[in-house]
Amino acid sequence: MQDIMNATDIAFPHLGIYLENVPKGFSIFGFHIALYGVIIGLGVLSGVLMAAYVAKKEGVDPDLIWDFAIYAIVFSIIGARIYYVVFRWDAYRDDLLGIFNLRNGGLAIYGAVIAAFITLWVYCRIKKQSFLQIADICVPGLVLGQVIGRWGNFTNREVFGEYTDNLLAMRLPVDAVRSVDISENVAAHILEGSNYIQVHPTFLYESLWNLVLLFIMLLYRQHKKFRGEMWLLYLGGYGLGRAWIEGIRTDTLFIPHTTVAVSQVLAVILFVAALAADLLIRVRMKRGESTPVATVSVNKGRMQDMSVPAETGQEEVRPGAEEGEKDKTGSGTVVKAEPDENTDQE
Repeated sequence: MQDIMNATDIAFPHLGIYLENVPKGFSIFGFHIALYGVIIGLGVLSGVLMAAYVAKKEGVDPDLIWDFAIYAIVFSIIGARIYYVVFRWDAYRDDLLGIFNLRNGGLAIYGAVIAAFITLWVYCRIKKQSFLQIADICVPGLVLGQVIGRWGNFTNREVFGEYTDNLLAMRLPVDAVRSVDISENVAAHILEGSNYIQVHPTFLYESLWNLVLLFIMLLYRQHKKFRGEMWLLYLGGYGLGRAWIEGIRTDTLFIPHTTVAVSQVLAVILFVAALAADLLIRVRMKRGESTPVATVSVNKGRMQDMSVPAETGQEEVRPGAEEGEKDKTGSGTVVKAEPDENTDQE
């Protein structure tokens, strides 16, 4: 590997990878388009397609997801920017117009996630849908979007960590990154006569972590025990990964007047809360205090909920069954299903 890198080069020396002329964007008819935005857009589109696919598999109208996506995209971008600006206010207090310039990055994923879930809650209230059911459907798409979207940070030469010499160490020319992202530790390891920094590719760590989380979600989805379990798996699974990755990043957002990383604190809180909620629900289900997962069936074009019996010996409710009708298995009378007024309790 050469000691002097061109400003547009990126290298992974221990993998023997040297990428030349990696652009940050391109121009069409004189208008500059940042690859960061293109990749984020691809991530969003892929995520919505994934959520719509899951919805169809579970008997939910995919149009509900597409309609929600319109609102979610708008409010998630706003939430991501507000989160970033609030916790990096010193960079914007003298440049208020800079708040509206998104081409150089500056979108915090946790701000987007918080805004998206608030939007989903309001949307479900208006559409009279179960928040937990729709959240379970959406989170695999959200994770896929994050897997893809993190590569926008790669083209922007951002979201990297402290100095490392591990297998995945990444080299970036000093002139290609923001000076504020170069910590004292990273600067101390710049070799004499060279013009690059060598750092943790934390964008890559998070992308790979989310890819594993996505596979776990897709494999486990058919075996979930209660409504909202996939949502908790996302909050806890992503929180666990983000907690340790945030600890090695150099562009961390801090709680004002402290050196405490706000996203790391939030990640730990969400992990602990999701784990506690999951365990509590499972204990209550084991004791028969909570209804197990509601499966979904489509009968004559209408979706119905079917609660799995909590204990053996209870009679199963089948959609479309008339009162007094005999179960074909001979196990007894089938009770006519009644609509659940509060589907989020399942």
